[in-house]
Amino acid sequence: GGAFMTALGTKSPVRLLAICGAALLLGGCEAMAITGFGIGASTGVAQSLNGRTYRTFTAPVGEVKQATLAALKRMDIKVISSTRVGNEELIVARAADREIEISLEVLSPNSTRMRSLTKQGLLYDSATSLEIVLQTEKRMING
Repeated sequence: GGAFMTALGTKSPVRLLAICGAALLLGGCEAMAITGFGIGASTGVAQSLNGRTYRTFTAPVGEVKQATLAALKRMDIKVISSTRVGNEELIVARAADREIEISLEVLSPNSTRMRSLTKQGLLYDSATSLEIVLQTEKRMING
């Protein structure tokens, strides 16, 4: 044990434990980052830790809105309201005990950024947000 600790530049078992613990934590983060990247990389979908899912479409906001509404209908999610505020279209929907907010932001006449957020009480539901974005993307591809 002494030669190994000396090779690390420490003779303190506590310091060695701290170094090993940090390495394990960093290794775990890398695996999670790679998994997250693998989910969104092929589709251009990004997820954040706060339950939001993002996707930018090369299409006017009207087309993305139609595809989003069709996706929500297909998923049997009830649209509560749809309002325009500045350069954003805000869709509020409800499914079971989940509240869903979808923002469609005009980036340019032919680019729209979609953000989906699903909350279940105080918790976020990333899986539902991701599925809404993926179903919208499917509608955009299939027309």
